[in-house]
Amino acid sequence: MADQNPQDPFEMFRRLWGPLGVPVPGMAMPTLDPQEIEKRIQDLKSVEVWLNMNLNMLRGAIQGLEMQKAGLQGMQGMQEAMQQAMQQAMQQGMPKDPKDKKP
Repeated sequence: MADQNPQDPFEMFRRLWGPLGVPVPGMAMPTLDPQEIEKRIQDLKSVEVWLNMNLNMLRGAIQGLEMQKAGLQGMQGMQEAMQQAMQQAMQQGMPKDPKDKKP
């Protein structure tokens, strides 16, 4: 066994991990071709750009919803304030119609 010289330098890892049924990330089909490695790097960079774009879109959607929520809360606050003002005015006995006032 010591005199065996395997062509694939990663054969030892495959034999080590193979019986466990656990795939070794990036080791399933290792390549020694620099062009293939460069292609994989570019593919992963493309995925990274796509993920960043989606992350930015998600952040924008979250910010938009937060602004919508703040706007709704502000409108509800104004509505409640107007209702309270109307109730106070009615409790003070203000006439509903200014023509009902007697001079």
